[in-house]
Amino acid sequence: MTQRLPPRESLTVEFKSDLKKLPDRELIEAMVCLANAEGGELWLGVEDDGTPTGLHAEHRLLEGLAGMVAARTSPSLNVQTEAVELGGVSVARIRVPKAQGEVATTNGVYLRRRLKHDGTPECVAMLPHERASRASSFGLIDVSAQPVTGASLADLDPLERERLRQAVQQYGGDRVLLELDDEALDGALLLTARQPDGSRVPTLTGLLLVGRETSLRQLVPTHEFAFQVLAQQAVRFNEFRRFPLLKALDWLETNFRPYNPEDELQVGLFRVPVPKVDLGAFREAVANALIHRDYHRLGAVHVRLEDDALVVSNPGGLVDGVTLANLLVTEPRPRNPALADAMKRIGVVERSGRGVDKIFRGLLKFGRPAPDYSHTSVQSVVLRLPTTEADLDFRRLVVEEERRTNHELPIDSLIALAALRSAKRVTADELAQLIQRDAAQAKRTLEALVEAGLVQPHGNTPRTRSYTLSAGLYGAMGDKAAFTRLAGFSAIQHEQMVLNYVRQHGQIRRAEVIELCRLSDGQAKDLLKRMKADQLLDQQEQRRRAYYTLGPKA
Repeated sequence: MTQRLPPRESLTVEFKSDLKKLPDRELIEAMVCLANAEGGELWLGVEDDGTPTGLHAEHRLLEGLAGMVAARTSPSLNVQTEAVELGGVSVARIRVPKAQGEVATTNGVYLRRRLKHDGTPECVAMLPHERASRASSFGLIDVSAQPVTGASLADLDPLERERLRQAVQQYGGDRVLLELDDEALDGALLLTARQPDGSRVPTLTGLLLVGRETSLRQLVPTHEFAFQVLAQQAVRFNEFRRFPLLKALDWLETNFRPYNPEDELQVGLFRVPVPKVDLGAFREAVANALIHRDYHRLGAVHVRLEDDALVVSNPGGLVDGVTLANLLVTEPRPRNPALADAMKRIGVVERSGRGVDKIFRGLLKFGRPAPDYSHTSVQSVVLRLPTTEADLDFRRLVVEEERRTNHELPIDSLIALAALRSAKRVTADELAQLIQRDAAQAKRTLEALVEAGLVQPHGNTPRTRSYTLSAGLYGAMGDKAAFTRLAGFSAIQHEQMVLNYVRQHGQIRRAEVIELCRLSDGQAKDLLKRMKADQLLDQQEQRRRAYYTLGPKA
């Protein structure tokens, strides 16, 4: 297969000239730099502007290069090399894996690759706090369980400890915590760590949960959060604070409530609140940002209400193993496990660790678009919660179905209904991508909704099967005609459309049937096969491409 040179250098692509033989030290450092970022490719024998100029004579035998790299890195870096011909010269393509932790040269040099303000890459030294940050993102250390240098028990606030106990009662947390004295509570939640001499020292979790504000400012300078309200680019509210986390959550919710108007929906004898932003989703999103942020990085957690969305962002990208493609299904991997566990036991966040589900549910049950994580980067997690108008008919249907079954709709079912409401028709394969599961699970979700009378299938074979919202659902939503349009024409109507087309144009091909009747390839094939068997069409061959003309019974 012909190899193509990337168009330019990037975070994962490095060009290195070899005209004057690149020194081994520089070559090793360049690979360490890539490995401590996202991994990537080093193209040896290519100038910075992307011009291939070839390998130095001493680098043309690539067999020993991988061994040299492994011998001069710690832990050993396993690279793959191959010779590539470009523009009449031979260059080397060296694939560098992302380090699972951190890697250095055997001379003790730690480097990482980053993008400058103009988007071009550079290699810089990894500072101690950056090394610790990387280790925590891989789950190699738990910074939140570590003692904080310079802290003492005097830095813990008795008032915040009382707030913690009240929060356990308010949020329905682990009531065993209420029976513990201060020292036992500290041990249960890892608020303090025991030193070799028997003394206790506050951990990062302890300072963040029950620390004095003055102590937090001095000992945890990276901790900061902000609440901002932007209306048509005008700033209506913009304040930064450094409160302990439980006080922070109270303060944020108190200041957010005036900007979160709430309507009511009558469902039978009950009134169902319809807020601009679901408070359960708000609490979970904000708490997650405060819990999972990278406390090695400067920068505030931002809670910003814009015209069309609530945006919650925090320093530090997604931890290793968590991506936008598995966010809904991956096992919880907190960056700060001790802090996350304490907040679960207090009851502030979802105990199952599936807080993302709660955020999705808080939007989808109102017929709003799904949460948007697409602006997330390696530097920060950015979550947008759209604040578009709620679909009251959809909300009523969700409430009625949940009351009928006495259970919340599974999150996969909510995603399916939202997709059908938006895209009108989906297949199991399409839903599988949305729920981040396999097609078999997606099909089970859709068939369960069919059994509940909320969804209607179309197509007789698994390959051609698609789904729409049911006629009853559209009727309940006040749009009976929509189902008739979406369900498509009946088989007889499809036949008439095909026959009319052939009468007008003399012939028809399968691709034209697909476009004319808006069928899948399999559905069009079945329709043509049936019409041929009924002698409504005759099949003709033209260079192995079939087309159809009118049959004797047309």
